[in-house]
This record gives sequence, structure tokens and C-alpha cells, in this order.
Amino acid sequence: MVLPIDSPYPVTTNPVVFRALAALPAVGAWDAAPIEIASAGLRYLTLYQVYTRGGVAGAADFQIFGSPYPADIPGVMSWFSFSLKSNGILAAGTDVISFVQREIITYTATGAGAESFTFGAIDLGHTVERLYVRARESGNAGAPGTLGIIGVFNRGS
Repeated sequence: MVLPIDSPYPVTTNPVVFRALAALPAVGAWDAAPIEIASAGLRYLTLYQVYTRGGVAGAADFQIFGSPYPADIPGVMSWFSFSLKSNGILAAGTDVISFVQREIITYTATGAGAESFTFGAIDLGHTVERLYVRARESGNAGAPGTLGIIGVFNRGS
């Protein structure tokens, strides 16, 4: 008899709306009030998105923020942008310089119709209590497109 090495029960959550499908703010402004989503104890997040450009050269930016706190704490920074790290080149006898920078992700439309894409899975490491994703039009700020974002979490191990 072989014993299962993984749980037979679903480890993913139902889809959660991070941004309802709607027009992006005008003139390239970020969403004014992004939706906060609780993520305590969850390991991975995949974002599913649908973007329709508003005009030629349309593109959408999105930026993911996380908080290690279940609620804002007065006087303490509560939200942190996800970032990218670029590893330096390893050489014997010298320290390595690596770079880290906040990350803004851009999706550029390839046509006039609705286009769907995914981003992730993002490893939350069971340490992010809350998340939000803000978005803006970045390609043609005079003709903002529409963007919808849903997320699916995985409990992972």
C-alpha cells in the first residue's frame, strides 16, 4: 500500500477580487483605494488579469504591496512594495554587490480586444498578513483601458 505524501484536500482558495474589471484612473494616476485582502498563513498567490487597452499603445502597470501586520499600527510603516533582486557577479576575494528595487510590472497590449494573462505564483512565505494590488494606465494615459485582477492563493507547505 502506498501512503499519500500530499493532502487530498484542496489547497487553493476560491478566487478573490483584487480589482473589479473597470476603467483605470485617468492621466496615469494609481488606483485611489485598492482592495486589501487578508493573506495570513497562505504561501503562494497567482494573479489572473484581463486588460483591454483604451487606445493605441495601451499598457497597464500594477504594483503589489504586502503587510506583515494584520492591521495598520499608528506610527509604524505598514505597507511594503514587493521588489526584485539582481544578484551580483561572484568573484573570489571580493564582496558581491547585489541590487534590490521596488517592482512595478507593466503589461502592454498586443491588440484592441480583451487580453488575459497571469502573474505568479508569488511566494509569500507564510509571512504576509495582508495584500493589495494597485494599478494605473501607463501606455496611453489619455485613453485609459480597463483592468480586472483576481487572485488565487495556495496554502503550500
